[in-house]
Amino acid sequence: MFFDGYGYHGTSFEQTYRCFPASFIEKPQIESGDKIIMPPSALDRLASLHIDYPMLFELRNDAAERISHCGVLEFIAEEGMIYMPYWMMENMLLQEGDIVRVKNMTLPKGTYVKLQPHTKDFLDISNPKAILETTLRNFSCLTTGDSIMVAYNNKKYYIDIIETKPANAISIIETDCEVDFAPPLDYKEPERPIAPVLPSKATQVEDASAEAEPKFSPFTGVGRRLDGKTLMHQPQPISPSGAKDKRLDAATSNAQPSAGSSSQSNTRQTQGKLVFGSNVNRTTSKETPKKEAGKESKQEQPPKTEEPKFQPFSGKKYSLRG
Repeated sequence: MFFDGYGYHGTSFEQTYRCFPASFIEKPQIESGDKIIMPPSALDRLASLHIDYPMLFELRNDAAERISHCGVLEFIAEEGMIYMPYWMMENMLLQEGDIVRVKNMTLPKGTYVKLQPHTKDFLDISNPKAILETTLRNFSCLTTGDSIMVAYNNKKYYIDIIETKPANAISIIETDCEVDFAPPLDYKEPERPIAPVLPSKATQVEDASAEAEPKFSPFTGVGRRLDGKTLMHQPQPISPSGAKDKRLDAATSNAQPSAGSSSQSNTRQTQGKLVFGSNVNRTTSKETPKKEAGKESKQEQPPKTEEPKFQPFSGKKYSLRG
């Protein structure tokens, strides 16, 4: 194992470069995959090492503590520089000219990957799995937590790598990999219609019993005597409406007294000996007491007896001496 000024260690390759987007060179196909362009010196060093093919690398942004993995497309970049897909620079939070550490890696072949589109528009494609399979042919590896870009019909779709097996970073070159999809990030489940609340059996039974229960009717009982004897005549039950009518009749009869009631009040007034504040004819009220008083005096007069006249100084004499 040895170390030289370029940062190469025996059987491993590790070097720092300044990264730039692929738009700096005329290589548009680089945006549809995960491969980078490295300088020719990197190829010379890698050829002298015992490394596994295909060449896979770990990209590390120490400033943002972000890690991803990629392959290599060509070795035509200027020394000290690498060119990357722009979506990969966004994924690793890299700006033009930032320092990125490149290290060769050996990754296991992938058996399972779970993807989640950012928007539900990706599901509107006629055959999204076929489009994804065609796009992933340009990829060398996948890393859990990355967001890859799929271009179709002049539109870019971003997809998150949620899970990979058997490791967090896998190689997808010449391997059968099971692909699963999670619901898109902006997907919302359709609202279920709210079913109308039907009355329960208990409430239906209560309503039926309330309707069957007879309403209260006042003064509809049976009259009974205190001595236990049966009544000769039973009063007829009065409905609530009849009771109201009866109370109205009683109120009108009290407000408008009849002639019979006035004559009865006059007879009550004439029966007594003294009547105050009455409208009865005073001559009749005066004559009637006089006649009755005369009859009583005639009947009650006792026979007259002559009382002896008073005679002064006609008593016995008494002396103080005894």
